[in-house]
Amino acid sequence: MSYLKKLGIIKNETKASEAFENAISESLFEKLQSQSPSAYVNACWLRYSRNAADGNGALNGNVFELIIYTLLYKEGVAPFYVQASMTFVPNVEYDVIIYNKVTPVSLSLKVSLRERYKQADLEAVALKYVHRKAKAYLLTMNEDEAKVQTRNLADGKMLGLDKIIYCGSSDLDDLIKELKKLEFTESDSVQVVTGRLIKKG
Repeated sequence: MSYLKKLGIIKNETKASEAFENAISESLFEKLQSQSPSAYVNACWLRYSRNAADGNGALNGNVFELIIYTLLYKEGVAPFYVQASMTFVPNVEYDVIIYNKVTPVSLSLKVSLRERYKQADLEAVALKYVHRKAKAYLLTMNEDEAKVQTRNLADGKMLGLDKIIYCGSSDLDDLIKELKKLEFTESDSVQVVTGRLIKKG
């Protein structure tokens, strides 16, 4: 049985979970538990990349997502939601939402950025329009693109993102430290309309 499934990280086995587990065996996953966040992500990505067929962008993205999910799991940053929607933030699906009533955190996960940083920034703006104290981070495996877009972020060319993080750097270690300071919970059940209800006779 898939160890990702046993851990509750996936519901059903997929090509991405098979590729992840082919690259990172259960015993290796256990050995990597003591690694820093950036070292863990680097080790997993390197192992996967050695086995990966070139040009399969969708699979690469899905495996990267699993690497981040397992990172959050091993670091105890939980519970968290994947492929998540937020009430009153229409038509947006977030890669990861880690829920705190005051400071919900969104993680946008992109192997490479290209124009995708624009989508991540718009999603962050939409989240903060409703949840004013939310935090929004863009995580990537492309160091050069992260540097370029970090400069753009510093120059005020983005409105929603708090930080763009290359996952092979100490910036990721710092992010995980910050997240560990927050208390995350399952989301409240929200009643969209409140008031006295009058039903049909």
